[in-house]
Amino acid sequence: QSQLVESGGGLVQPGGSLRLSCAASGFTLDYYVIGWFRQAPGKEREGVSCISSSDGSTYYADSVKGRFTISRDNAKNTVYLQMNSLKPEDTAVYYCAAARISIWSVQAMCLRKIFASWGQGTQVTVSS
Repeated sequence: QSQLVESGGGLVQPGGSLRLSCAASGFTLDYYVIGWFRQAPGKEREGVSCISSSDGSTYYADSVKGRFTISRDNAKNTVYLQMNSLKPEDTAVYYCAAARISIWSVQAMCLRKIFASWGQGTQVTVSS
């Protein structure tokens, strides 16, 4: 059974860092685009960052550029999201998702949320 499992969320003070992990099981991430999305209470789910497992192309939302870094370890079948300089507005449930590489660009897939498989989410709270 294909599954995505997120981990690494928690409570952190403003300016702090967290690293989220998205581990895939039941399938390999080769030829997939993996995305990180977040949803705050009362807000729509938004694409934070996405990466292609084949060529490493990436997309970042403007709100996280320069602070977040997405990376992949195909050998571990895992994608990471390093989050630095965290702000209270980064507080949300973070989800990872996977979709097979298609004709859509990584950016388009991330913006349109064209993903078939989703994890259960991990809470990130940035507060003093």
